[in-house]
Amino acid sequence: MIQPAPSAALPTVAVLGCGWLGLPLARALVAAGYPVHGSTTTPGQLLTLRDAGIRPYLLRLAPTPTLTDTDTLQALLQGVETLILNVPPTRGAGSPEAYPALLSLVTEATTAAGVAHVLLVSSTGVYPDEARLMQEPDARASLEAETPLLRAEALFQGPAHTVVRLAGLMGPGRPPGRFMAGRSGVAHGEAPVNLIHLHDCVGLLVRILELGLWGYTLNASANSHPSRRTFYTAAATRLDLQPPTFAEGTTGGKQIDSSLLRDLTSYQFRHDDVVAALEFC
Repeated sequence: MIQPAPSAALPTVAVLGCGWLGLPLARALVAAGYPVHGSTTTPGQLLTLRDAGIRPYLLRLAPTPTLTDTDTLQALLQGVETLILNVPPTRGAGSPEAYPALLSLVTEATTAAGVAHVLLVSSTGVYPDEARLMQEPDARASLEAETPLLRAEALFQGPAHTVVRLAGLMGPGRPPGRFMAGRSGVAHGEAPVNLIHLHDCVGLLVRILELGLWGYTLNASANSHPSRRTFYTAAATRLDLQPPTFAEGTTGGKQIDSSLLRDLTSYQFRHDDVVAALEFC
């Protein structure tokens, strides 16, 4: 296992996208002693970031940024060693096809600012929905053409950067029970779910930063993969909602393997049992 190097003064980290995941992550980094810059698209969140010890920036990324946003991005990255890039494809890009262009602008800004490392928060949505185990090389090997998400990831694949593909997100403010409650005839009831709790998203990203684990593409998912039928029935019941019903005789569905990340980080998941984790949503 890679051991973190001791440091009297921790380097400055920027979190681009301090929302549902980014804000708890930035707070955890501040608690660990890192100087943290953070961006938000919401003016009312600036005081929240400041009060959390985060240097706040109001920034709305777009494939064609305004001069103000270009200047703000440069200011955000000033003196930063590592950028944690947490901008989902559905946010800010306008369309999935625009996402690679959006992140290309960020790569240009990081190069100009002298940022040494980028930790890209990506998604296990890069994998095709085939009924088998999915490891990191399978995204490219299984697809006939590169998707926008894969093209965006390619911008940060090299010895100085790392891509983390998060499974489906669950946690405070994102209770999975409301996603399918009351629906009928839902397909693929026996397919496995691939999920990760917010607590483990934050813990893993901090751990990767502490280890200086660069040059990897890593899957991040809880180890339990109950069927959709089992999980979403339990999730809806916990919220006192009507459970979904599932079509008979349907299977399919990928299962995400995060063994590489576990081997490299020795991180102990707090919520490897996703049904038990419903209590913490």
